[in-house]
Amino acid sequence: MRLRALFAGIVVALGAMGAAQAQSILMIDEERILTESQVGQHIAGQLETIGREIQTELEAAAGPLSEENEALQAETSALSQEAIQERPDLMQRIQQLQANAQQLERLRRVRQQELVQTERQALQPVLQTLQTVLQELVDERSATVLLDRSQVVYGADSIDVTDTVIERLNQRIQTTPVTRVRAPEGESGQ
Repeated sequence: MRLRALFAGIVVALGAMGAAQAQSILMIDEERILTESQVGQHIAGQLETIGREIQTELEAAAGPLSEENEALQAETSALSQEAIQERPDLMQRIQQLQANAQQLERLRRVRQQELVQTERQALQPVLQTLQTVLQELVDERSATVLLDRSQVVYGADSIDVTDTVIERLNQRIQTTPVTRVRAPEGESGQ
């Protein structure tokens, strides 16, 4: 997940806090927490909706480019490269089409970044609540280390507290605002 580095820092910090106590290790599955918790499912659904909106916007912007490309191909299919280059009107249209295609690609990248920023913003309250839940579990179980399953080669099921984390997270936060982040107009390539 995109916030793995932040999450890993939380896990390490929580584990380090109990280092003076007897060795006790807990393990969680971050991916399961974020996909199976109610709030994680809520965020995923909202992001999917926003992603579809973005796709619709991009398809609408690509439509005229596709039409112009087809028109140019039909108009130039019988012409040689030299004949095309001798026609300033065609060359200008080709150059404009290339510029518009580049602008559309910039717009696509901006919209993708907006989706990433939207996800990060939506996850902030979840991560804060998750940090509290993890700290409580570390304290309750006198754990000195809390690891994510993705970083463990082998871990016994007895040290996996993922189900408990999901249950507690569900008790505290079921939804969170998922508001589409939009780039400033100058960055959107429009």
